[in-house]
Order: sequence, then structure tokens, then C-alpha cells
Amino acid sequence: MSDLGALSYYLGIEVRHGNKTLTLGQRAYASKLLEWSDMAECKPCVTPMEERLKPTKVSTAARVNTTLYRSILGSLRYLVHTRSDIAFDVGYVSHFMEGPREDHWAAVKWLLRYVNGAVDQRIVFSKTGESRLQLTVFSDVNMARDIDGRRSPSDVLVFFGSAPIS
Repeated sequence: MSDLGALSYYLGIEVRHGNKTLTLGQRAYASKLLEWSDMAECKPCVTPMEERLKPTKVSTAARVNTTLYRSILGSLRYLVHTRSDIAFDVGYVSHFMEGPREDHWAAVKWLLRYVNGAVDQRIVFSKTGESRLQLTVFSDVNMARDIDGRRSPSDVLVFFGSAPIS
């Protein structure tokens, strides 16, 4: 067995070791995804989904390539490992994998535009000895937001941070 040194890249996740931080990101993976989906030169946007967008499974819009739709969503799901800001939106557009339509595809393209605008976003962990890891969790339920099934999807937001040792 040989020592390969500090971990720098693992399954598409870039690992950077700083003096007091450890960062995880997927810049190269996100860039490849944008190139593969022909969205590398798109105009970036600042939100992961349009504010009032509510696509439904019962859509009259034209069908789109199901294989391409599923492939891009699978890649976006992998990107969620270091990009929790898109987790809800990826999950939302995943509801339409069975029969994607033009309006569903428009939501995925909007999401890819958001990824293009924040391709360098990373998770940062503190490595200081004077602090301990603090886990903060928030949850929310949106009553009957799902238009198709009138279900109440729940959201969970998890923060990892440093807290001083007392």
C-alpha cells in the first residue's frame, strides 16, 4: 500500500485543503454538464427556478426527448452532493421524468442557467481546533403545493458550521 497524499479529487468532487478550511466543489463536473447540455454559453440567472412557475404532469405542451431529460436530471442529482441550493428544484423537476414536456424542459434549462452563474459554489468546512462542528437543521412543509396530487412536500435545510467550544 502506498501513500498518495492528501485527497484532492474523488468521483467528480474536488477537495481543497486550506490552512483552516476544507472545501468540496464540483466546478469541473458542472462545466462538463453545461457543455454536454449545450448550455455552457447561456446567459446565467440568479435563481434556480422561476418564481411563479408551477408546471404540472397534465401538460398540453409538446413532448421532449425523455432520455436526454432523464440524463440531465441524473447529472443534476449528482451535482446536489455539493450544491444543496438546487436540491429542491432538482427534486421538483424530477416529478416529470415519466413524460417530460416543453414547459418541464424550460424549468430544467432555467436550472442549468442558474448552475452556469454559480459554477464555483462550494461547501466549506472549518478545521480550527478552537471550534466544534455544529449542525443546524430547518424544516418546512408547503401545504398542498403539488398541483397534481395536492400533496404537501417537505423541505429540509441542513447547515454544518463551527461553534466555539465553551
